[in-house]
Amino acid sequence: MRSEPFAQSIKRTFDAGGFQSATVCTEGAAVAAVREAGPALIIIDRQFTTESSLRQLRAVSAAPIVAVQVAVASCADDECARDYEHDVDLVVCSQSPRELLARVRAILRRRVTQCASNMHYNVGKIRMDLDRHEVTVSGRLVELTPKEFQILRQFLESPNRLFSRQEMLNKVWGEGYALEEHALDVHIHSLRQKVEANPADPRAIVTVRGIGYKLRA
Repeated sequence: MRSEPFAQSIKRTFDAGGFQSATVCTEGAAVAAVREAGPALIIIDRQFTTESSLRQLRAVSAAPIVAVQVAVASCADDECARDYEHDVDLVVCSQSPRELLARVRAILRRRVTQCASNMHYNVGKIRMDLDRHEVTVSGRLVELTPKEFQILRQFLESPNRLFSRQEMLNKVWGEGYALEEHALDVHIHSLRQKVEANPADPRAIVTVRGIGYKLRA
């Protein structure tokens, strides 16, 4: 956060509340810290956060993002709507660190419950167990590389959703990572060899010509 006194006040409150927290002062440092530490939740100062940095944060983390408007009694509706459209989970205005702490606890409680129910994915004959980091097809265990596992997880989380090649690259490798779209095609080809009954005629992971791929439920 850029508002240093408020950021330090939040850090002291969260540390006292049993959380481990860290503060950074630039957007680049925030993205790097999130990529390295994998935090459970991210708090940003919405006055100093751009749409580009929000996209980068979301590309490297699925953690809830809370946007705080410091020293403002209320936030404009259109500004809040834009934040929510850019994957911000909660916008709060002019709240004390203790009130913010209480709201964060509520978000994390709900997230724990949600995550507990999302440890398994089943689409057709494909099953993914996140807790065991295993994938089975028709009950047969298949060995996937880390990237293949991440790609398949994106498909399983959103069956029938069409992913463009660039969108899938952003989600798996991170936005801004220098990688040609052809590299994704290679990984998809390898993944099909392991999960399709007939990789030459894929029925699960299908190609939408000129756009990308989707997992057909």
